[in-house]
Amino acid sequence: MILYGIPTCDTCKKALKALEAAGHAVTFRDIRKDPLTEAEIARFVGEFGDRLINKSSTTYRAFNDFLRESEAEAQIAAQPTVMKRPLIDAGDKLFLGWDDATQTALL
Repeated sequence: MILYGIPTCDTCKKALKALEAAGHAVTFRDIRKDPLTEAEIARFVGEFGDRLINKSSTTYRAFNDFLRESEAEAQIAAQPTVMKRPLIDAGDKLFLGWDDATQTALL
């Protein structure tokens, strides 16, 4: 299981702690230090579409008009932290965020 996020994100910390407590072997991937590949971005956008972009984030609000109107792939490639977090790759299924549905499915 891979958890994509940033180490300063409180939600990522909560998710990582809960998943490890539930017995999952979790690899944390810091998307700042180890950016997503084009293939990973394409896979995630293919699964979640525009929901992958956190449009309420300060990162998104700081985008210029051109980048704000760009495709999700370009936005994430330019600034990985605009991605909603955490994104959890459970092997056969992807989960976005740490809501009740994700917790029910993984814990």
